[in-house]
Amino acid sequence: MHPNNPHQGEYPMAELLQALPELQQFTRQGKRGQTTIDFTHADAVLCLNRALLKHYYQIDHWQIPAGYLCPPIPGRADYIHSLADIIAELDWPKPVTVLDIGTGANLIYPILAARSFRWRAIGADIDPVAVASAKAIVAANPILRGKIDIRQQPGKGILRGIIQNGEKIHATLCNPPFYRDAAEAERHNQRKWKNLGQKTGQRNFGGQHNELWCDGGEAQFLRQMIDESVEFAAQVGWFTSLVASHKNIPVLQGRLKDVNAAEVRVVEMAQGQKRSRLIAWRF
Repeated sequence: MHPNNPHQGEYPMAELLQALPELQQFTRQGKRGQTTIDFTHADAVLCLNRALLKHYYQIDHWQIPAGYLCPPIPGRADYIHSLADIIAELDWPKPVTVLDIGTGANLIYPILAARSFRWRAIGADIDPVAVASAKAIVAANPILRGKIDIRQQPGKGILRGIIQNGEKIHATLCNPPFYRDAAEAERHNQRKWKNLGQKTGQRNFGGQHNELWCDGGEAQFLRQMIDESVEFAAQVGWFTSLVASHKNIPVLQGRLKDVNAAEVRVVEMAQGQKRSRLIAWRF
């Protein structure tokens, strides 16, 4: 993990239980005798996130609609801290403004951005249910008001329709849909349950189709984002996104060369057994 990420090592269960006592109902004893939760249970994962947000970020009210993505917070925090390193190189006026593309019903990235660094954050999504949920989270937490702006994506664009004329954004961030279709997402889900020693099960982290898959998958989504970024080269300091599959990196680097990006970086990240990376470019 990034050295500044507060979520190092195991979850501090005693502190989390103190912050949110209702987490107690989901705890169990792990193989080493430690207190943990049942990560195969969607309600347990949701409650854990609520406890983490309350303990680390002073978010008292956080809820998402049933079936929507409930992301693991430590990995999301790693992205934010890696992004902070990149933004620090920009000689732009403060306060910092970041744009989260596909913010989802959970609003995790804008929350972490606002609470970790006091950045101004814009959360954008195409799904009106997600937009309504994100607005409700901001409204329920006075500590977020005035720090986070939620925008509805009006069309099929990624940056188009969201970035306003004359607006300056220090960096974009994005966790794009990974799968090409529902069938690919389901195959991956079943492999995960098999690895957990279960025959089958629902996604313990949830996820609507806009959050998990799109035509062409991650590579096609990011190719479109790269093409659109050319139009906003003067308004955005750094364009960045997570890239789940390392196989997509050469393809994206090739596309960025075609559009004459001035600088391209790939930052490797790791959370436990999971490996990911972010790609960043500017003009």
